[in-house]
Amino acid sequence: MALADVSGVVALQKACFPPPFPQDYHWLEGHIRAHLTVFPEGQFVAERAGLVIGSASNLIVSEEGWESHADWMETTGGTEFQNHDPQGSTLYGADISVHPETRGQGVGRALYQARFNLVKANGLRRFGTACRIPDWREWSVANRDTLKQAYCLAVVRGDARDRTLTPLLRMGMAYRGVIEDYMDDDESGNAAALLEWNP
Repeated sequence: MALADVSGVVALQKACFPPPFPQDYHWLEGHIRAHLTVFPEGQFVAERAGLVIGSASNLIVSEEGWESHADWMETTGGTEFQNHDPQGSTLYGADISVHPETRGQGVGRALYQARFNLVKANGLRRFGTACRIPDWREWSVANRDTLKQAYCLAVVRGDARDRTLTPLLRMGMAYRGVIEDYMDDDESGNAAALLEWNP
């Protein structure tokens, strides 16, 4: 990612996360500029015909920061990645966005591969993230079970499919549990699935 990509990344957020996703969670230009200041090599974009069609925002967190499995704000330190720790152990995926019109074309996979390559290049212990589980609510109604852990385990077994979690499991990410109250996200019941990849 370069400074010239900032406005494209901001526009991409709006296309990727329409309501009911909280609009206050979209990146602003100041946030992206801060990411490029604190950890420029950890910010990625995918472009096609000069347009940003994908982005991935990352920071390095300490081992303690990873193992605490806290919510998004506490883990990252906020929208400007105040908890970035160059001496840390874990590349943390704070956000990934792929334009709806280009999903299913390998853009997300390429961004994840860039993350994995950065883990190896920097000798880090892992790539870690917590992903949305947006199909949980529909599943919970159909199965009369509101437990996110039960839903995630069903996805891991292949008994259920989640538009976010399922593709990440197929990329080699390992499921480590559920973080409740991760962020305001009605579709996911405010929870997220904790995922880890080790080189």
